[in-house]
Amino acid sequence: MQHAPFGAGATAPANLDVIDSRARAATGFAGGTRIMTLDGMIPIDCLAPGDRIITRDSGMVRLCGVASQVYAALCPVILSPSTQGHIRPEAELVLGGAHSLLLRDWRAQALYGRSSAMVPAQRLIDGAFIRTGAEQRRLRLFTLRFDAPHVVYAEGVCAAAG
Repeated sequence: MQHAPFGAGATAPANLDVIDSRARAATGFAGGTRIMTLDGMIPIDCLAPGDRIITRDSGMVRLCGVASQVYAALCPVILSPSTQGHIRPEAELVLGGAHSLLLRDWRAQALYGRSSAMVPAQRLIDGAFIRTGAEQRRLRLFTLRFDAPHVVYAEGVCAAAG
């Protein structure tokens, strides 16, 4: 498997490059976000169809594709390291505010009365550890495509995909 990022001498396919100012509905991970695969943690912008992604719900799943969308005037949500557990995320995690994360702690019980819940990142903003980032004039967010929805590990955090 060859893992070459879209930014280093290559460009994303033109049909995936769409400018959109509807930032509140933004989903996806910023470039460089590492996704857990059978080959280890690989940046999302280096993944390709056929890569073997480790999911929480189904074990190993083959990736169908990676799409990207460029947002104008987007304020992403930023999760600081260790805000979701001892080492989750392992590094700063930048994503669209509408991107859902799997909560399996006291917050799921407090907010939804359940032991686990999928929650949009923007609902978790506390201003300190999970915060709104500075407005980005152009921010490319990447999404993973599968045959069915899954929960993947992005920087160690369980997040929706597919």
